[in-house]
Amino acid sequence: MRPSRLLLLPALLAIALGAQGCLAGAVAGAAVDTAGAVVGTTGKVVVATGKAVVPGESRKDREKREFREWKKAQRGR
Repeated sequence: MRPSRLLLLPALLAIALGAQGCLAGAVAGAAVDTAGAVVGTTGKVVVATGKAVVPGESRKDREKREFREWKKAQRGR
């Protein structure tokens, strides 16, 4: 082997070892981003499910009730 090839091999190995840390950081960052997205989406689903399960007056129902009450009040005058 020529001397230039002997120096190339350790240099490439050093670059490969240094790049492993960057690759691991990128993978860890992607995993954290994915976990954050999953947690955020799960929270939205829980809130939407809670609204569907917990009984309550919707805005439309409240407006209908208030209109009926207003009409009754107008008749009484």
